[in-house]
Amino acid sequence: MSDRLARYSRTLAGLERKGRRRALIAEAGRDFTSNDFLGLAASPRLKGAVEEAMSRGVPVGSGGSRLLRGNHPEHEALEAEAAAFFGVGRCLYFGNGFTANLALFSTLPQREDRIFFDALVHASALDGISQSKASAVSFPHNDTDALERALSDWRREGGKGHAWIAVESLYSMDGDFATLADLAALADRHDAFLVIDEAHATGVHGDGGRGAGHWLEGRENVLSLHTCGKGLGASGALLGGDALLCDYLVNRARPFIYSTAPSPLMAAAVRASLRLVAEEPERREALNRLVSLAGDILKQRLGIDPGPSQIIPVPIGDNARSVRIAERMRSAGFDIRAIRPPTVPEGTARLRLSLTLNVTTEDVSAMVEHLADVMQSETPGV
Repeated sequence: MSDRLARYSRTLAGLERKGRRRALIAEAGRDFTSNDFLGLAASPRLKGAVEEAMSRGVPVGSGGSRLLRGNHPEHEALEAEAAAFFGVGRCLYFGNGFTANLALFSTLPQREDRIFFDALVHASALDGISQSKASAVSFPHNDTDALERALSDWRREGGKGHAWIAVESLYSMDGDFATLADLAALADRHDAFLVIDEAHATGVHGDGGRGAGHWLEGRENVLSLHTCGKGLGASGALLGGDALLCDYLVNRARPFIYSTAPSPLMAAAVRASLRLVAEEPERREALNRLVSLAGDILKQRLGIDPGPSQIIPVPIGDNARSVRIAERMRSAGFDIRAIRPPTVPEGTARLRLSLTLNVTTEDVSAMVEHLADVMQSETPGV
């Protein structure tokens, strides 16, 4: 191996020793890993929407950025319908949630501002924050008292700009909800903007599947990010907020300005998905029944009380043990993945169970029973 490649090899070997080396694994078996919560990714209605759009001459590719020739009527139709669906002044459609978070946090907070972010917020938000002109500080997960102290301290120390509070409505690795009422009250008291990443709540939680923070939408100081590749079964992301802030992003956000626009066909698919979410509440009801069933069995067999969301962490702790258990579950036909640092904090490796409508009640029962047996036989440190 050449010297040019040796340093990369050493890094990978180090990850291997720590049980943190990653590899791509093809999907197989019953789905307990994806974020296709409502089972829409293979929906005939979404496929039909794409086919209908193609029959109207909608192109596969956009051909350029939105500010050049890539601004297709399908993008604009989606943004208008999404703004009405979520109840915001305007929506912007991005290629994915990572790009949307990068654009938001690297552009809207100004030099004199400060960003206060939950310690467990998405990596995409952290990357956007790292590129912001504003200063930034984290606060302990879901600790609004600590957040209020940090906000007060900043003002007392001479902070003159606006505060930005960055949270997820439903946390992707812990499956717990933010205390949005308290956060909104803090934002109002401290002249702050509240940014709510609804990635894992869109389509599933809130009034009509509009997100856990839907009741806050439309406020001048609230922005929400709704990804389209999870509960909505498609791809892309919709950033919603005051129309003026969206216009500012169009003019100043480099990830928006210099990115090729998303496929117009995907915009058509997301339009269909929003209509489907509104028209078929029974999907959310069916998912809630799976969540309740899984909670009952997990509590009985493993002593785990997972809470009210479709994301269920199963704590393991040891990296290697979490990988072994996940591999044995996949071998038995249950597609479950191990989550290790740095995605989660050191010492908190886990299995992340994701409940979707791609499985049945029988699948859920069989999975938990087998998991209990595997965890008992995979003792720590072996």
